[in-house]
Order: sequence, then structure tokens, then C-alpha cells
Amino acid sequence: MPASEEPAEESGPARPGRFRAVWASLHLRERGEPLHLRERGERTLRIRAWRLRLFGLLALQAGIAATITWYVSYHFLDNPTPVLAPTTAVGIVAAAMGSRVRRTLELLVGITLGLAAGDLLMPFFGIGPWQTGLVVVLAIIVAVALKGGGSLLTQAGGTAVLIATLEPPVRDLSIPRFVDAAVGGLIGIAVGLLVVPIHPQRTLQRLAAPLVGLAVAALDDLATAVRTRDPVKVDGSLNGMRNLGPQLTALNEGLGAAEEVVRWAPLRWRERSSLAFHAQAVRHLERSLHSCRSMARRLAKAIKDDEPIPDEFSSAIEMLANSVWALRSAMCAHQEPRGTREQLRMAVELVGRAQGGSARDPTRPHSHRLGYSGMIAAGELRTAAQDLLTASGMDPHEAVSVVRRAGEEADSHD
Repeated sequence: MPASEEPAEESGPARPGRFRAVWASLHLRERGEPLHLRERGERTLRIRAWRLRLFGLLALQAGIAATITWYVSYHFLDNPTPVLAPTTAVGIVAAAMGSRVRRTLELLVGITLGLAAGDLLMPFFGIGPWQTGLVVVLAIIVAVALKGGGSLLTQAGGTAVLIATLEPPVRDLSIPRFVDAAVGGLIGIAVGLLVVPIHPQRTLQRLAAPLVGLAVAALDDLATAVRTRDPVKVDGSLNGMRNLGPQLTALNEGLGAAEEVVRWAPLRWRERSSLAFHAQAVRHLERSLHSCRSMARRLAKAIKDDEPIPDEFSSAIEMLANSVWALRSAMCAHQEPRGTREQLRMAVELVGRAQGGSARDPTRPHSHRLGYSGMIAAGELRTAAQDLLTASGMDPHEAVSVVRRAGEEADSHD
């Protein structure tokens, strides 16, 4: 999990709201005012607290791993100065945070290969520039022979350089140093998976906070830009959605780590079923955000082409933003997201009203209130709503039925 990820908003139970005349029952989010100095300080403290909750477990895992490896190396491996074992254990714990077990094992094997190459060759050839190059070549060749990935090759070569230049081999050790490092790495993996494993659901919820916050802000900006027909603001909202990549990557990496924890850690086996629900929600949330980005792109085109866009469309976008926030709040509170589903149904009905009713006479052309790009954008909003309904735990076929019925209700009002 990247350490640079920060929450875009405070993860409160609900969003502030206001009512709009277009739909009397729409609960909409109030536009944010510039932050004062005190508010900025409070927001900074919330961000620091969020980071501490997210990475505090990493500090505990690293401390426990270093303690255990020092004790094992000193008492069982007869190493009078245990350095490599605790160092490797801490490095493995840090690297494994948000990583997959395969990549973590590659990292450990790479470190061990680098140490082994240095310890085996340097006593015969000594220390020098060509000796360092020879050690690196051998370490990488062995890594390639093992069909290792990029992390294995990098760690093998980098550790070989470190050992060849900074840490020459120590003679008269009863156990080679690469064995010491391998034991430390295995202990680091064991601590991360078995002794103090991450909490899968909490990890996903904290990683989802910045993604949801930024996505909701971008959708709110899009709704305002569509209502005011401001092409610059529409492009800004589209760029905001395009820039969600780092948050999506962090969330997917956290999901992979959480799935491996519930697979390998006995302390987390009981959370397999609940994590399966969260995993489905994350995947469908990602799909819905892709649809939202496509919707923003088509709306930007519609505004540039001066196509008509009724006010119901911007209200539907605001309702979609509210539903994303409500879905995260319900999942954090372990509640049934009934409000989210109702908001999504209303969003689909609103966009149907913006599109216009179906022609009753099949021989007559369909009269739309939207242009070509607007019609495509309306379809993308329906797709996003369908994915969010599935993310809320609804059966995919039922989600399709809800979206279709909401569209039919919009037709009946026209």
C-alpha cells in the first residue's frame, strides 16, 4: 500500500446536504467553502490519524519481527552480532504491506541469492571493482535461472553489490550469512501472516476513503459544471476522475493482500465470507467509476457541441455522488445499504426524465430531450448505477431489473 495515499475527506457517517427545486426529495451535498486556518489544522490532524491507523500495524509487525529474529539469530544460529536477520525481517514486513505473497517471496529469494553469491565468491577473489561486477552477474544469472521476476532480479543484484562493497564476508561463522537472512525473512513473513495479520475489512475501508472522497468530489463538480454548462469545469472534473488511478491501484493491492491474509492467516479465516462481499463491492465500484469517467467525457462533448442537457441530468449526477458516499458509510457501519439503492433508483429515473419518454407509436420517431453525446452519457450513468447496485450486495440480475423498472417509471411520467 503506497504510503503517499491520503484521505480526501473525513470518513463521517453522512454527508451534509441541501434540497433542490428540480426534485423536492433530493438530498444534495453542500458546496465546500474555503478552509480557515483552524479547519486546515483539524484536517491535517485527521489525515495524520488516518495514516497512523493505516500504518500503525506495520510498526508493530516490524518490531515483533525484529525482536524474534534477533533472538533466533543470536541463540540458535550462533551469530554474535545479529544484523542481517532483523534487517531482512523488517524489510520483508515493510515490502509485504499491500504486496502479494509471491512478490514477497521473490524479494526474500533475491536477498538470499545476493548474500550467497557474495559469501561464496569474495573469499576466493577478494574485494574490488571487477569482483563486484562478477558477484552481481552471478547473482542475476541464478535469479534468471529460477525464472524470477523483476523484484527478484533487482534484489539479487542490489544485495550482491551491498555485500561486495560494504559488508565483506565474516570468517569463522558457524552458519553462513545468507542462511541468517533467509531465516529472518521467513520470520518476517510469518509475523505478517500468522502472528499479527492485517484486518482485511478495516484495511479496505481505509484505502477506500481517499478514492471515494475524490470520486464524490469529481461527480459533484461535474453536476455543477453540467448545470452551468461550463466546459472548463467539466474538463476539470474529467481530469479528476482520470487521476483516480493511484487510489484504485492502492485499493486493488490492499484487496489482494486482504485476500491472501484470509487464505493463510488462521486468525482471519472467519472473515472469508465478509471479505468476499467487500471484494465484490470493490470490483463493481471500480467498474462504476470507469462508467462515470466515460459519462463525463461524453458530457464534455455534449457541452462543446451545444447539445441540450436538462437540469434533471445534473440532479441525477448529484444523486449518483450521494449514493457512492452512502454506500461506503453503510459498509463501514455494517448496515444494509437500502438508502443507497433508493438513491440509485432515483438517479436512473431522473436521467430517464432528462432523456425523454419513449414513443408510444412505433411508426413515429422517438423524440429525445438529449443529443447524441447526451444519450450515450445517460447510458453510462445507468451502467454506473447498475454496478453500484451490485456493489451494494444486490444480485446482478436484480440490479438490471431495478434499472429497467426505474427507466420505465420515468417514461410513465412523460
